[in-house]
Amino acid sequence: MYPRVLIAGVRGGAGKTTVTLAILSLLRKRGLNTLAFKKGPDYIDSGWLSLFSGNTCYNLDTFMIPPQKVIQSFMERAKGYISVIEGNRGLYDGLDADGSVSTAELAKLLFCPVILVVDCTKITRSVAALINGFITFDRDVQIKGIVLNQVANPRHEKIIKESIKKYCSVEVVGSIPRFKDLKMPERHMGLLPYQEHEMKKEAIEFINEAARYLDEEKILKIAMQAPDIPHISENSTIDIRYEGLKIGVIRDRVFQFYYEENLEELKKHGADILLINSLEDKNLPDIDALYIGGGFPETNVKYLCKNIDLMKNINEKAQNGLPIYAECGGLMYLCKSLITDEGEFPMAQVFPFKLKMFKKPQAHGYVLAKVNGNNPFYREGLEIKGHEFHYSRVIEYERMPEMCFTMLRGEGIIHSKDGACYKNTLGTYIHIHALGCIEWVRGLLKKAKNYKESKNA
Repeated sequence: MYPRVLIAGVRGGAGKTTVTLAILSLLRKRGLNTLAFKKGPDYIDSGWLSLFSGNTCYNLDTFMIPPQKVIQSFMERAKGYISVIEGNRGLYDGLDADGSVSTAELAKLLFCPVILVVDCTKITRSVAALINGFITFDRDVQIKGIVLNQVANPRHEKIIKESIKKYCSVEVVGSIPRFKDLKMPERHMGLLPYQEHEMKKEAIEFINEAARYLDEEKILKIAMQAPDIPHISENSTIDIRYEGLKIGVIRDRVFQFYYEENLEELKKHGADILLINSLEDKNLPDIDALYIGGGFPETNVKYLCKNIDLMKNINEKAQNGLPIYAECGGLMYLCKSLITDEGEFPMAQVFPFKLKMFKKPQAHGYVLAKVNGNNPFYREGLEIKGHEFHYSRVIEYERMPEMCFTMLRGEGIIHSKDGACYKNTLGTYIHIHALGCIEWVRGLLKKAKNYKESKNA
């Protein structure tokens, strides 16, 4: 049995993150074991979901991960928990007119009941028409509850609830008022990461206040009545050749963007994870490979530059052939310099790129890249699915490094190319998910094993 519920919105920004966090808060206070999942490419929401559930948040993305593996991953992790899944964008929004990889498609894949969040700003009776449209648009999507958000006053609420009762076949399970002074903190990529939020306590109080307006019993009933999921079994071959490898991971307030599944897959294959702090550690520990994920180096750039010792040490290790895989923020960290509104700041200088931050996104969305050049980790001809979201762009370079990815969808680093290579270092704007790219796991560990053996030779 897998009690579960999926929280979707009529559009992006309707309030589904607030509702999801509020539901997790309610269930956890009740003493229930809760587990959060996030649909779509996202790290920041996942951090908040982990905080409120008290457990690691996992990702369910049907673009990056094959559908069967999405089901398998959910069933392996959700057993023994009440699962709350947060969708992304509007319920039916996908890559195309067919709604491929939409939240609705995930709900159908997992046979998951849906609670729909409706932003009620400047709308009353029309909410009922909107809800009926969502219900009838795809009858295979089981919308079992409605949460009204941004309700102006009791009269506003009364008209909307009476309209839903009269015209709709679904009940309201929450009605959250419009808060004048309370909201979740935001930045250019969405919510502010909870690790950086100086007023985390106030944010938690906001969610707890929103939770007071939800019907906990009705929501729990919906989750408990979720139907069975057809059993999926898939044999996973774990290569034991990689026992004892040490993989360094820079994870701190600067570099926070990691899918937990990526780290878990490395550990499943026998590797040990050694966490590194880019602001405090002066040198890398004794490791066989380094993984630098995404984050916000631009908002912490002055602090990064104060720890020039680590950047010099990483550069030296790269020169000596340490396998390094750097995604997005990690790529930025390895470049020559980064220009922000506060000036130009030197980085680790493994790659010759000078980057500049811009006010608007320079790339945002799912990507597809083909490996078409020599590189440390991937076989040529492989197609990689992932996502990119960055405000930085290359504005200058002394020489063009070897680029091993051709972008079939998305922007990449420059001129529709990505995957900058230098010796055993690969830097990319592309975020990958290990469950959809097992070649990344095997490639990184194989190169780490070779490096370890060469050190001991």
